[in-house]
This record gives sequence, structure tokens and C-alpha cells, in this order.
Amino acid sequence: MKKITILLIGIILLTGCTAVRINTNSIDNIINVVLSKNNKLYNRIGKGYKYYVPRGVTYIDTSDLNDKLYSDGDYYYLYIDAVGYFYKTKTDYEENKEAYYSKKIDSSKKGYLEINEVGNKYKIEFFYNYSKIETIVEKSHIESAILNATYILSTVKFNDNIIELMLNENYFTNKEEKYTKFIEKEENDSTNVLTN
Repeated sequence: MKKITILLIGIILLTGCTAVRINTNSIDNIINVVLSKNNKLYNRIGKGYKYYVPRGVTYIDTSDLNDKLYSDGDYYYLYIDAVGYFYKTKTDYEENKEAYYSKKIDSSKKGYLEINEVGNKYKIEFFYNYSKIETIVEKSHIESAILNATYILSTVKFNDNIIELMLNENYFTNKEEKYTKFIEKEENDSTNVLTN
């Protein structure tokens, strides 16, 4: 019995999961590490798409293909470009040298990240995988917002069949028929009388 217990403990210790710690002091490092993973997670499903909402981020509302999320005092606005995905539209982006941060993302899926100072806050515009997150945050929240946005955008998966149905003009049209004759209802006074 002791041998089996020791053997099981040894197997668990030798085959355990590995955790990857991300250096969150570097925006480039956050993007490179998260986008290099093949994330297949999802916990949020919309019309024709699904994605993963990381711990600490709360889903609030959906309007068409736009989701509103919240984390640590900041609102994130996720825009899904189902039309661009369906037609495989290419994204052209030139890095902005006047921005606080600007980077073109050239991985298997194209995109860009641009951060601009707006007053005493920072506007983050992150496009990747036919999806875009916009938010305005304090300087101290930039790295955590980028980490959350990178996880969300890297996990967006599209459902081709549903998107094709959504884009088909004839699928949702109603077939109307015109009626010219109505049958008149006969009124019967004896059934409409209330008695005490």
C-alpha cells in the first residue's frame, strides 16, 4: 500500500501542470507571450462568435456585435467585425510615431495596438483577429488593460455558418400576405352580460 501511495505521489509531482508567469512590465512581452499561446478557451458566447473573459473582467452588456466589459474601474468596449472576418478584409496600419505606443502586429492574425494620451488618461485601441477593444485608463492600468485585451482578442472564435446566415439578406425577410376580407364577429349580447 505504501509503495502505491509513493508511486502515485511521484507521478503527480512529475506530471503536474506548468504555470507561465508573464512579465507585465513590458507591453511587448505581454503581447508576444499571450499571442504565442494557442488559446482555445471561451466562456462568453455571442451571435456568431465566442471568446474568453479573463478573471477580474466582468461582462456587462451586448448591443448587436458590441460587448461592454468592466475591470478595475475601467470599461472595455469590444467590437466584433463579423463582416470583415467573413470577407477576409485585410487591415492596413502604419505605426504612429506621435502616439504614446504604436505597434503593428504581424502574426498569423494581423492587427495593431495604439495608445494615445488623452488629457491625463490613456486611450487604448487594440485590433486583432477581426475584433477590437477600446478603453480609456489611468497610466497605472495600461499593462493590466493590455493583458486583459490580449487574452480576449486572442480567444475570439467565429461561427462561419451563423455569420453567413446573418449576412444573408433574404434569410430574415418576412413573407407577407395581404388579406382583403375579414370575417366579422357576430356579437351576442347574452354572453357579454355580467351578473351580480
